[in-house]
Amino acid sequence: MKRMPFERPTEHYDKRLVSLDEQLCALLQKRKEVSSQNPGFPPSDCIKDWAKKYDLYEDLLNSLFSTLRMEEEFKPHVVPRNYRKHIPILKSVEKDARLYTVTFIRQFENASIVNLTIDWDDTTEELETMDAIRHHRPIHPHRFIELHLGKPYECRSDRGSGSEGHNRQTYIVSPALPDDPSGLTFVFKEYQDFYKSKPTGLEIVLEVE
Repeated sequence: MKRMPFERPTEHYDKRLVSLDEQLCALLQKRKEVSSQNPGFPPSDCIKDWAKKYDLYEDLLNSLFSTLRMEEEFKPHVVPRNYRKHIPILKSVEKDARLYTVTFIRQFENASIVNLTIDWDDTTEELETMDAIRHHRPIHPHRFIELHLGKPYECRSDRGSGSEGHNRQTYIVSPALPDDPSGLTFVFKEYQDFYKSKPTGLEIVLEVE
C-alpha cells in the first residue's frame, strides 16, 4: 500500500539534544551489528527494570523495541512505473484443501507485480467456524504469507483482498523479473505474525518450467 509522506510534527528542537540524538543513532547501528539484524525483544523483567531505573514508561519501551523489529517496513518502497505487459503463469498447488495459484506477472520497467490467489470450499470453513464458536475454540487466526524468490529479488507484500472461499494477494518484486519466466521458483511461506518470526510450517513452491 502507498505510504503517506512523513511530516515533521513540530518546528521546536532544542539544539542541546543534537549530540544525544546522534548517540542514539550510533547505538541503534551498534545494536543492529551485535544482533546480526535479528533484533529480538527484551524480557519483561528488563523492560520493568529499565523503566524504573531511567524514569521511563514501560509502554514507551515496549513501543520502541517493537518498532525496532519493524525496520524493514521503513525501507524506501519501490513503486512500479511504466507498465509494459502481462505474463500469464497459471501454476497451481493444492495443499490442505486450498488451491494456491500464481495467475500472472505484471511487468513494469523497474519492478514486477506477482498475483497469488487462494481458493477453498467456504461451506466447509463455515461449518468449522460454527463448530469452533459452539465449543468455545479459537476461530482461524489471520496468517501472513510472504513471497521469496532469492537473490537479487526483493519481495514486498503490497495488498490483499478476500471473500468467502477466495483470497488474493499481490507482491511487488524488484528488480523486474525476466520476461521469460522459465526457471523461476515462487516460494510462499506462511507466518503467524507480522514480524515473520513464527513460521507455521506451510510452504508453497511453484516452479515455472
